[in-house]
Amino acid sequence: MSTAALFTWIGTVLAGMVLLVIWLMEYDGDHDAVAASRLPVLVVSAHALLGVGGLLVWGFYLFTDEDRLAWASVAGLSVIVLLGLVMVGRWIGVYRAYAAPSSSPSRLITVPPERHFPRPVVVVHGAFAIATVILVVSSVFFASS
Repeated sequence: MSTAALFTWIGTVLAGMVLLVIWLMEYDGDHDAVAASRLPVLVVSAHALLGVGGLLVWGFYLFTDEDRLAWASVAGLSVIVLLGLVMVGRWIGVYRAYAAPSSSPSRLITVPPERHFPRPVVVVHGAFAIATVILVVSSVFFASS
């Protein structure tokens, strides 16, 4: 179960990196040209860094079998999940409020950068995240009992 958690966590990070790259490509700190992002830079950065850092801690736990690393992973996941839920709530608002970006060169609509997220990638990221949380938490609790 611990190894499965590692692979789902890797899948979560990979899908998250796709979303991060899209957000970074579309983000413009100068809000005159485009619609302002509803995702705070600090929240996006913390979510991404903690996700990758948590994956590394989980990998070290699997390598060393140190219980404190497993519990650190669970603690980190709780913060990662909280930040992710904040972002998905804001993304849903943006997704509903703005029409899909048009590819027509004659029609220029400014939308927040997160409106460019492909819905299937968001769903895959969320599904992998849910599986990761379930597997990590159950691995840690079953290992400690």
